[in-house]
Amino acid sequence: MTIKVILVDDHAVVRAGFNMLLSMEDSIEIIAEAETGEQAISTYQEKHPDVLVMDLSMPGMGGLEAIKRIIARDSNAKILVFSVNDEPVFIDRAMAAGAKGFISKNSAASDLASAIKTVAQGNVYLENKPEFNEYYPEGADKQQVIKGFSPREFDVFLLLAKGKTAKIIADDLSLGYKTIANYSTQIKKKLAVNSVAELAHIAVLYGMVNH
Repeated sequence: MTIKVILVDDHAVVRAGFNMLLSMEDSIEIIAEAETGEQAISTYQEKHPDVLVMDLSMPGMGGLEAIKRIIARDSNAKILVFSVNDEPVFIDRAMAAGAKGFISKNSAASDLASAIKTVAQGNVYLENKPEFNEYYPEGADKQQVIKGFSPREFDVFLLLAKGKTAKIIADDLSLGYKTIANYSTQIKKKLAVNSVAELAHIAVLYGMVNH
């Protein structure tokens, strides 16, 4: 049986490359593509694929929020995260959001095909998932604080660290400006920092965003 896949990534070159590589697999068919989280949701509802292959870092709401919204509508959705961000915190968050697997973009095409087949069969695929405490030793108290963030706090933290304003974040997440401002305040309080620049520094230090 052919596994019908939707590929979600904001880079057309990436989609084209993996579309070509996966086309060599007789059992996998790319039936649609999307380049934002919003498009991923609408395309999933229209096409109902066997597996949705989802990047995390995209314009708009991003992959994590898109995963949560798709799962909220269809708890049986099979989503495989395919991301360059393979730090433990991203893996944990993706799985908590409802993803059924996680694979790095540094993996070979054959590994991606195997991951897609594993998830299509209803199994979980995790590629060499490191333990959080191995990656972030005890004593890295700010990392422990971040690990304890609620899903929404984590989303807002990442967007703030990427330099987005509260207004843009509110639009991206379909929340009120005051709600985002409150999240920003409580995030700073939990991390014992006073500015967005300090939040960004923490995120960069622990590999959550690029310089």
